[in-house]
Amino acid sequence: QVQLVESGGGSVRAGGSLRLSCAASGYTSSKPIMAWFRQAPGSEREGVAAIYPGGTTSYADSVKGRFTISQENDKNTVHLHLNSLKPEDTAMYYCAAGSVYGIFPWSSVRRYNSWGQGTQVTVSS
Repeated sequence: QVQLVESGGGSVRAGGSLRLSCAASGYTSSKPIMAWFRQAPGSEREGVAAIYPGGTTSYADSVKGRFTISQENDKNTVHLHLNSLKPEDTAMYYCAAGSVYGIFPWSSVRRYNSWGQGTQVTVSS
């Protein structure tokens, strides 16, 4: 199972930016699809963005044009760049890894079998 360690959360004012990072280790076979999810209190965990090993990306409509997911293959690290942050972006953000051959869509938690511990992002108005 892949081990994931997130970093980079924090508190910012609306309109600000943050960068989250996720360091992955423990691959036993092919590289996984990597994704970021978020969960606000009282809400379900939702997919924010995902990136395949080849670089193809997907985004939730709520973050398109504001967030960018990227990867550093030589470091097995995935980043999430959060720009133009809004108070409604406040949540715990989780990194996840899953099979590129999974039958569930990228935004489904069922696609992923490895999760990080989460990093808090708080956006004030």
